[in-house]
Amino acid sequence: MNAPTRQTRYEEFSRYVEQRGPALLRMAYGLTGNHADAEDLLQAALVKTFFAWDRITSPHARDGYVRRAMVNTQISEWRRRHMEIFPTDEIPDQRVDDPTWQTDLADAVRRAVERLPERQRLTLLLRYYEDMPEAEIAARLGVSVGTVKSTISRAVAKLRHDADLAIERATS
Repeated sequence: MNAPTRQTRYEEFSRYVEQRGPALLRMAYGLTGNHADAEDLLQAALVKTFFAWDRITSPHARDGYVRRAMVNTQISEWRRRHMEIFPTDEIPDQRVDDPTWQTDLADAVRRAVERLPERQRLTLLLRYYEDMPEAEIAARLGVSVGTVKSTISRAVAKLRHDADLAIERATS
């Protein structure tokens, strides 16, 4: 069987990006918390995917490859910036007209997750969106399994607390 030509490979990759781009952008947005960074993250992952395109033998493995490239790229970025992060009680203004989130519930969840510190947000996405076991998350982030468990626990507790406050405000 002949290897695909460059033109065929490029066309196949272009079709893939056209079809799966919006879903992949939502994943990138969940990892970064803002639209511009999400686009940059997805672009970097797609470049890596394009260079590995011939090695991805199963069409069903493509999304997984891109998601893994995004997670690895984001973890590397997080490690580079780790010492530059200064927590604050003030939440910056966020864009609310993002077309990738269609429902009020999804929007509320997205905003709640965005308010989490970056490490908690990344850990939750790896655990619940990527369905990674705690040991694998610990290895990826370079922390102990106990740290992963406590990070997830604190993040979920914060989300529950924020949801309770929102319900109180809505009912009062």
